[in-house]
Amino acid sequence: MSHIWYKNYEPSIAKTIDSSRYSSINQIFDEAFATHASAPAFHCMGTTISYSELNTQALKFCDFLQNDLKLVKGDRIAIMMPNILQYPVAMVAALKAGLVIVSCNPLYTARELEHQLKDSGAKAIVLFENSAAVLEKVLAQTQIKHVITTQIGDMLNFPKNHIVNFVIKKVKKMVPDWNIPKSIPMMEAIGGGDATQILAAELGHEDLAFLQYTGGTTGVSKGAMLTHGNIVSNMMQAREWIKNLVRPSGDIIITPLPLYHIFSLTANFLTFTSLGALNVLITNPRDIKGFVKELKKWKFSAITGVNSLFNMLLNDPEFKNVNFSSMRLSLGGGMAVQKAVAERWQETTKVALIEAYGLTETSPAACLNPMTNKVYSGFIGLPISSTEVSIRTDNNDQCKIGDIGEICIRGPQVMRGYWNQPQETANVTTADGFFKTGDLGFMNDEGYIKIVDRKKDMILVSGFNVYPNEVEDVMMGCPKILECAAIGVPDPHSGELVKLFVVKKDKSLTEAELREFAKANMTGYKAPKFYEFRDELPKSNVGKILRKELRGK
Repeated sequence: MSHIWYKNYEPSIAKTIDSSRYSSINQIFDEAFATHASAPAFHCMGTTISYSELNTQALKFCDFLQNDLKLVKGDRIAIMMPNILQYPVAMVAALKAGLVIVSCNPLYTARELEHQLKDSGAKAIVLFENSAAVLEKVLAQTQIKHVITTQIGDMLNFPKNHIVNFVIKKVKKMVPDWNIPKSIPMMEAIGGGDATQILAAELGHEDLAFLQYTGGTTGVSKGAMLTHGNIVSNMMQAREWIKNLVRPSGDIIITPLPLYHIFSLTANFLTFTSLGALNVLITNPRDIKGFVKELKKWKFSAITGVNSLFNMLLNDPEFKNVNFSSMRLSLGGGMAVQKAVAERWQETTKVALIEAYGLTETSPAACLNPMTNKVYSGFIGLPISSTEVSIRTDNNDQCKIGDIGEICIRGPQVMRGYWNQPQETANVTTADGFFKTGDLGFMNDEGYIKIVDRKKDMILVSGFNVYPNEVEDVMMGCPKILECAAIGVPDPHSGELVKLFVVKKDKSLTEAELREFAKANMTGYKAPKFYEFRDELPKSNVGKILRKELRGK
């Protein structure tokens, strides 16, 4: 394979990384804890903890996991919380004990949670009380033996901790009644822990670190087996690519996406923590006004997010008053970044919105645009260090430059496979070891890759391929649209036709205006034939628009 993308690497970026430098995530973290002990590590709702405090709290909790619960290396432990200070403590403690972390969305229904806990075989769960009633419904059907609970405000400074917990439980009534006998409060477990009593797990690259479940968009969600080697490699790849934009310590990164999502987990928590940065955790990013209010308090260096989140921030009138003078990196991933959003972001912040690409199965980063980019490119970037990308036909033949095919990835960050699903693993693995992403795209002669859409979302109109991403990208150029999503609907003559769901920014927007805009900007078969106005669009836990729900499947 010709690595044509190398010619567009920044001169200082290495073509390969040596992940053997670290045997595990723990070794990287131990280095960070020693180097940045007194530096602030995480901030949430007015409370900051240092690297030293994080390490001490994690060691105490690790002692509880090992010596009280008798959990051993390789046991699975579920973590089910929003972005609160207890999350990094629980995660670092579990990694120190050599446990395999099963990340759970706290908005899961009972059915979804039951599947994930049963499939993973988790023996313990750490969750915030708001989700305890859901766990109670399914607990008897799982292998969970130990339940550790926490309240949102537990690690906040006094008296805010008590005030927040009281308001959430008694005033806003956000905690449904629950009763799980022998559950243990997390703060009680930490309080009784001894930081000197843990037995550091001996870990290598082949040991599992995470069972990271996919969204289940093609059926029941599957657990991607991510090893310490996978994650160490991706952390080193990310650090190599951002090294010219970040400082060895003292950076502040805004973390609105949930830590249980692979993008935020690796990019914000693992990578930036390893560099001595301060993570500002946003517990409820859907509260845009509260989010912008928090942003105004910081001279932050970096922010990550998805297109829909950036769009919502831009549509808040106070966002333009945020201080962007220290921001050097704004990174978009998780879904396609739309041109209209990227251009408005740069106009408002004076910083380019850099698009990245990855998947749960690739830990996640696989492609990045150079950090020197000054404007939005429309491409997901170049394969990162030690990574190969091949565009393949349905017959697994290599596509020609510029031809559309399935994006396939090979590199040290690619998962070991799906947990207990060897056939599913085989279905997404080529004979020469590439992971088949399910995304359609092409590579140009400079080695840059552009995604056109998910393979399963493509719309076939009279034999012509129509890609929803393209339709949405064009229609977002209409200044009266806040959000939109395109799907295919059956048609007896054309096979399928395009339908567009629209959330208005300007209430005066009419269907006639949309038809006129589409006609002026798209060829006939791509233009939506049906329109439906909605107050909002269905979204995933990280704000990704769910076309699957719009299709009613």
